[in-house]
Amino acid sequence: MPNSMTGFANVEVTVEPFQLIWELRSVNHRFLEIGIRLPEDLRRLEHICRERINEALGRGKVDCTLKVKLTKGHAQEIRLQHDVLMRLQAAQNRAQESLPGAQSLTVGELLRWPGVLEETTYEPASLEVPIMRALDNALQSLGGARQREGEHIYTLLELRCNKILRIISQIRPRIGRVEKRYREKLQERCGRLDIEVNPERLEQEIALLTQRLDISEEIDRLEGHVKEALVVLVREDPIGRRLDFLIQELNREANTLASKSQDVDLTRDAVEIKVLIEQMREQAQNLE
Repeated sequence: MPNSMTGFANVEVTVEPFQLIWELRSVNHRFLEIGIRLPEDLRRLEHICRERINEALGRGKVDCTLKVKLTKGHAQEIRLQHDVLMRLQAAQNRAQESLPGAQSLTVGELLRWPGVLEETTYEPASLEVPIMRALDNALQSLGGARQREGEHIYTLLELRCNKILRIISQIRPRIGRVEKRYREKLQERCGRLDIEVNPERLEQEIALLTQRLDISEEIDRLEGHVKEALVVLVREDPIGRRLDFLIQELNREANTLASKSQDVDLTRDAVEIKVLIEQMREQAQNLE
């Protein structure tokens, strides 16, 4: 059963007094492209996080964000650094001795000065293990979401493959009748123009026209590609690229079928097949 490249996972873990929140989003992409956003104090974990994601996923554009915040009931503690404030005051006094007319800093300006206020911080090393455990859980959750989406896409692709096979089964019996209509039309035109036609020459023209417009090979190849797609869909390994190739081949045969069509019903069937193939192409782009 194929996996989709589209999915979302959110995992929250509490390590008092902090809450760790991993958010993972993935969309379709030709290769595996990983974007990781970590708090500055935890940037050194990026390499190991990237390795874990590489092991878990095959394709897709994956955005991973880690947030660290205080749990409810733990207010952010802000401490005034008196030593920094005193050094800043001393520096201001010396500046005013040199520039007597200079205005003193306001309380607000003093508090905004770097280092005067210190917020609650955490020791990065103490959070590494729960962070990586939470990432593993998030990757497992993302994998489940991608699998469920893949199962949904599988159902849609299987449905469209079977529709194409039904259309092909309806076209096959009409192939011989199309040749008969070619003959009747050609004879009718000759009759309208009051042209005496050499029967042998007429048969040659009909044979050439029939050969040029024969769709038997296109129908056979279409059927073969659709059956191969159904086999590919149940493979355990990633199938996105192989399925994309098969859909390109299906589209090529459908275009040839449409170009050879000289029959209203066949034209309608060819258009329906092309619509189904385009729907398959859009859905298959999301498969890993």
